[in-house]
Amino acid sequence: MAQPAFLSSLRSHRLQPSRGYHVELGAREKALLEEDVALKRFKSYKNSVKQVTKIGNVLTLAVVLACSYEIAVLATSTK
Repeated sequence: MAQPAFLSSLRSHRLQPSRGYHVELGAREKALLEEDVALKRFKSYKNSVKQVTKIGNVLTLAVVLACSYEIAVLATSTK
């Protein structure tokens, strides 16, 4: 039974590695990957973002707990 052309091309593509061989980085690539002193001051926001995220998570948890408490109080008081 003959196979459709797209199936054979899919099989051959799947058998070939998707990544090529490792090639050593050139001077330009190495220079681009080095840490730039001029950009160092713009990376200082990471700690404040983490702190704001934690505060937001705590406030969200507090609101969810308060709402569930109110629902529980309403459910038990109507009986």
